[in-house]
This record gives sequence, structure tokens and C-alpha cells, in this order.
Amino acid sequence: MSLIRIWAVASNVFREVMRDRIFFTIGIYAVIMLAAWRILPDISGAAQDKILTDFGVASANLLGVVVAIFVGTNLINKEIEKRTVFTIVTKPISSIEFIFGKHLGLSAVLAILVAGMTAIYLLILNLAHINYQLIPFLLTAFFLFLELCLLTAGALLFGVFTSSILAILLTFSLYLVGHLSQGMVTLANVTKNPSFQQLTDNLYLILPNLSRLDLKNQAVYGVMPQPDIMLINTGYAVVYTIALLIVTTVIFSRRQF
Repeated sequence: MSLIRIWAVASNVFREVMRDRIFFTIGIYAVIMLAAWRILPDISGAAQDKILTDFGVASANLLGVVVAIFVGTNLINKEIEKRTVFTIVTKPISSIEFIFGKHLGLSAVLAILVAGMTAIYLLILNLAHINYQLIPFLLTAFFLFLELCLLTAGALLFGVFTSSILAILLTFSLYLVGHLSQGMVTLANVTKNPSFQQLTDNLYLILPNLSRLDLKNQAVYGVMPQPDIMLINTGYAVVYTIALLIVTTVIFSRRQF
């Protein structure tokens, strides 16, 4: 595996996404936050600080997820549909270099996207004279980035063997189930239904537990998990992302183009 070839693929993806003007998303987020800053005080009363803080984190999460899903599912699927993949497979580049390069390129875009939205968010909080703790919000942004990287790996996986629309639906389902899996296990334990418990336990083990990477509420209330827990969750996200990329590489290498 050559890091130079991975970097070449990643650079190409980064430039391609830049041409698609994906960073207009940061501008959209800025407009949303400015509108919320002016409108929410009129409808939220004394809770305006809490609502604006919560709204800003949730909006950044939603926009990031939309970009990760829609762009990620098309990174490889577009190559297949346009037949440009034939040119790629004839070049001296392995499947793992191609897949990891694609993921690295989009991850760089997502890093800039998250950083830009975080900067705008903190600026609005300062303009609105809302007290906040900086470290929790920075950690929340970091874990949002990890979640988006994991989702991107899932999007690449589905994009390898399905159509664009189906890949989008599957990745969005992965996102929903990833946030609901822990609650489903709790519900199954309450119902004490063996079949339901077995099903939810299997889903919990196989599918990613994205709630481990969701620190929105902790950031809003200024309460963060212990450092060891955050370290474990970071490792969990990295390992799961790499596992998804390896599975994607295996499927891609076995496809007949």
C-alpha cells in the first residue's frame, strides 16, 4: 500500500468536492444561525440561551450528516455509473489505496466543514452574549467529525454494490439505527421478550452505536464524559471506520467491471 497513491486519490476527491461547491453548506449554516439568533428570542422567552445553543449544535450535526451521506454514497457509485472506474482499475493502484484515498479526501472536506460551522456557532454565541464552556463544544465538534467519518465509510460501502438512491437510504437507515440501537436494547430488556432481546442484542453488536459519539446534550449543559470514556469511544469510532473500509475494499476488489 502506497501512501503517495492514497494521497493522490484523496487530493483528487478534495478538489472534486470543492468544485461541487460543497462549502456553500457553511454559508447555509451561517444564514440559519443568524436567523435563529434574531428569531428565537421572540418566541422562546427566558429559555432563548438554551434553545439557541441546542439549535446550533443540532443544525451542525444535521448538515454534516446530509453532506456525508449524499457525497459519500456518490464518490464510488458515480465512478461506476459513468464507467470511469474502468480507467481507474487499469492504473497501478490497488483497491485498498483507492477506497482509503476516497475516504481520506472526503474526511478532509468534513473536517473543514465541521471546523467552519463550529467557528460560526461560537461567533453567534459571543454576539448573543451567551455564556458557554469552550472545551465541551470543541470536543462535541471532534466527536461529530468522528461520527461523520464513520458514516462516510458506511456510505462508501453501500455505494459500492447498490444504486445511488438505495445507498442513500441504507446509509440514512444506518444513521438512525446507530442512534436508536442502545434505546432498543433497553426497551427489549423492559419487555422481557426473548426473541426481541436476541434481535436487539445482535443489532447492537453488529451495527455502530453512534450514540457513543453524540455529545450534544453534554455540550449544551457543560457536562462531559470522563477522559477514559472519551478515549474508548474515539478508538471505537476509528476501529469501526477502518473495519467498514476493509469490507468495502473486499467487495470493490471482487466486483466485475
